[in-house]
Amino acid sequence: MNLVIDVGNTKTKIGFFKEDRIEITKTFESFTDLNRYLATKELSSVVVSSVNLQYEDILNRLPNLDNPLLLSSTTPLPFENRYKSATIGLDRLAAVAGAQSLYSSENMLIIDLGTCITYEFLEGGRTYHGGAISPGLYMRFKSMHNFTARLPLVEPETIANYIADNTQDAMQSGVVFGIQAEIEAYIQEVKRKYSPLTTLITGGDAKFFESKIKAPIFAIPELVLMGLNAILRYNASL
Repeated sequence: MNLVIDVGNTKTKIGFFKEDRIEITKTFESFTDLNRYLATKELSSVVVSSVNLQYEDILNRLPNLDNPLLLSSTTPLPFENRYKSATIGLDRLAAVAGAQSLYSSENMLIIDLGTCITYEFLEGGRTYHGGAISPGLYMRFKSMHNFTARLPLVEPETIANYIADNTQDAMQSGVVFGIQAEIEAYIQEVKRKYSPLTTLITGGDAKFFESKIKAPIFAIPELVLMGLNAILRYNASL
């Protein structure tokens, strides 16, 4: 089976794939636990994406891997990449590849609701143009708490009214309804120029917003892992 590894800032998520079908997903908080788990597995091909580790660091921390493909800004992709910066987040490229593996000929908007909210546009299933980045759900709450003297740190909740009669609900309204409105407006703006449009959402906060967004969307929780597998398979075919 193919193994895909997504190394984040605090956790590492892995997925085992049989061709294009995901079989197993697991999350690890330490490389020690991950190495212990991988030592019992037979691996055919491996791809690694990391937000902050270089190739040498990956090999040092994951010595069980045999010649893995390390995703970078120069890795061949199964779509045309028109993004002008080599600093693009690799998880963004993986999400686009995951979307393309599902809808290979459609206009697609991919929204990843994580630490930041990222928007990616893929035209006709072939040409990636880029998108947008904005603060994520928890980042907005933490920013209000950290950059003011008296606003509390609150956890996201669903509230019924835009107009709040207390500070905590006012913060909930501003953040939650604000993100909802942002997403809906972005979808409509892209759809105005590129229609029909298929919209996918993924990321840790996708479940929180899935039922709130008043637009046709598909929630794909493992989209980044699926994209890493698509990139691995594409490179194996070259």
